[in-house]
Amino acid sequence: MSDPLPPPDEARLRDLEARIAKAKGAGQDVHHMKKDYSQAQLAWRMVIELVAGLGIGFGIGYGLDHLFGTMPIFLVLFIGFGFAAGVKTMLQSAKEVQDRRLAQEAAEAGEDRRGNGSA
Repeated sequence: MSDPLPPPDEARLRDLEARIAKAKGAGQDVHHMKKDYSQAQLAWRMVIELVAGLGIGFGIGYGLDHLFGTMPIFLVLFIGFGFAAGVKTMLQSAKEVQDRRLAQEAAEAGEDRRGNGSA
């Protein structure tokens, strides 16, 4: 009494599970937003990078001004450095996304050419 189902029922059950798994996988089309960054995610990433650069620059500048007793000099200087670093990081992120999209478009164009038989 170790197996409650007779062997033919086990085969039917496995067949049913296989058909259910096949039906679930066939209807699922992955939306491009699921596998890539959405535009909103990219925008938030860039805003966070810029604000982080400004915040770090503010912290370093304020700390140095407090240490040396020269209030606005290092604060303004390092906020500028932080802004420049944030913009540089934003541009690198934009280039990374652009390179990824160009590679994806090139791969899709290659598949289209192979699919038409003209390659």
